[in-house]
Amino acid sequence: MEALTVFWSGACVSHTQRRRNGSFSCSASHPLILPRTHNHSNLSAFPPSPLPSLCSSPRRLTLRPRRDLTRIFLPHLVASMEQVDQTYIMIKPDGVQRGLVGEIISRFEKKGFLLKGLKLFECTKELAEEHYKDLREKPFFPKLIDYITSGPVVCMAWEGVGVVASARKLIGATNPLQAEPGTIRGDLAIQTGRNVVHGSDSPENGLREIELWFKEGELCQWTQVQVPWLRE
Repeated sequence: MEALTVFWSGACVSHTQRRRNGSFSCSASHPLILPRTHNHSNLSAFPPSPLPSLCSSPRRLTLRPRRDLTRIFLPHLVASMEQVDQTYIMIKPDGVQRGLVGEIISRFEKKGFLLKGLKLFECTKELAEEHYKDLREKPFFPKLIDYITSGPVVCMAWEGVGVVASARKLIGATNPLQAEPGTIRGDLAIQTGRNVVHGSDSPENGLREIELWFKEGELCQWTQVQVPWLRE
């Protein structure tokens, strides 16, 4: 089978091309080899142009040199944009009384979060009411305050990328009967009124609660030696 050589600019075949010696010529130098047929006027078989806007202009396309972007690796770029947050975690009186402090702390340590503050603390009624002020109108509010002030609590401040959302997953649903196995509440608690641990529900509340429960100078600024093995 004879072949028909068509020079293609990479955008389209112009209708002003001239036929020369059985071939169509164009100013570009990229040939397309097509089977020769008896009817050379049918060019509808050509694939649609990837750059249709270039077909309507007779001007020559000038290519500018591209920037060298080979050094930008997308996961690194995304990681650099990730937000480092802080969250407040409190082991409630029932968790302390049941000897679960070490178990709960280890869950967050194994996850890789940075412990910034830790103390055993006896909560006052005023502090408890300020902490749970959003629940003030709830009928169970007085009982909740009595519960939190019934014994010492363990106050913790944790830091890390996505620490608020991850901590909520580690803790589990408010109702332990709905919490997944493997979570703190799913493994260690039975009733909502004795659900062992508290965790901030947003980065904003995390900062607010840390400021509420920790005094100035009580948080430690330090770097984990394992950081390179936790994050890129």
